[in-house]
Amino acid sequence: MKKQILRTSLTITVLLLLIGCGVSKSQQTQDDWVNMFNGENLKGWTTKIHHYEVGDNYGDTFRAEDGMIKVRYDQYEGEFNDRFSHLYYDRPYSDFHLTMQYRFVGELHPGAPDYTLLNSGIMFHSQDPRTMLKEQDWPISVEMQFLAGIEEGKERPTGNMCSPGTDVVYEGKIDPRHCINSTSDTYYGDQWVTAELIVLHDSLITHIINGKTVLQYTKPQIGGGVVKGFDPSLKQDGKPLKEGLIALQSEGQPIDFKNIKIRNLKGCMDPKAKNFKDYYVIPDMKSCSY
Repeated sequence: MKKQILRTSLTITVLLLLIGCGVSKSQQTQDDWVNMFNGENLKGWTTKIHHYEVGDNYGDTFRAEDGMIKVRYDQYEGEFNDRFSHLYYDRPYSDFHLTMQYRFVGELHPGAPDYTLLNSGIMFHSQDPRTMLKEQDWPISVEMQFLAGIEEGKERPTGNMCSPGTDVVYEGKIDPRHCINSTSDTYYGDQWVTAELIVLHDSLITHIINGKTVLQYTKPQIGGGVVKGFDPSLKQDGKPLKEGLIALQSEGQPIDFKNIKIRNLKGCMDPKAKNFKDYYVIPDMKSCSY
């Protein structure tokens, strides 16, 4: 047992050293990455749009085209009307490494809030959309926010943290801000940006942009404000967020997502087991098979 604890501690230390150097595990090995998007359709994903029932992909907001998941509004009638939307991957995760690429395209849909210009993101540790009320605007979740530069010479980092209905601990205390900026560069235009997210249940969260660690925080938990129209019984402030769904965001700005892959970081850490993986960080010794 002492050897196993020591090995687990060493593995986490090595991972944190790699993160600190801006080196992601995806650069070490390609084993067992799961393609979350099959490249052809949205099978395995579920849509929830504000003002609509779960599963109603109004206006073909999310669509599979050209090997990408695209967010578009060309079939919308009228102005945006706060039709904030999310596309949820149907499997929950707790400890994982997610990697993807995104690019902003086109113009902000008329009526969308000014702050959503060149703004999107990916939610994690999210509540299931099937638990959301029709008029709930955002899921209770944590967001890795994506932004692009608007004015030349004016910094607008990406890979930030936003907290709809949640709180996080940053620099040793719960941070009262809804969003915490990362230290990333500012990216302009429609260039592809690679975003990585490493989540260790309700412990350490790491944001990586184009191979560089740009933000870290800990202890995601239910709390805070911003979310409206939710079922009060589900917002248990102070409850640790250890797992949940992952969702792509739509806020009125067209965007493309591709190469969406995930790898589970929790599993058997006994080298003698058949299902041992050297990239596991969180032990699940009950899962070991010999």
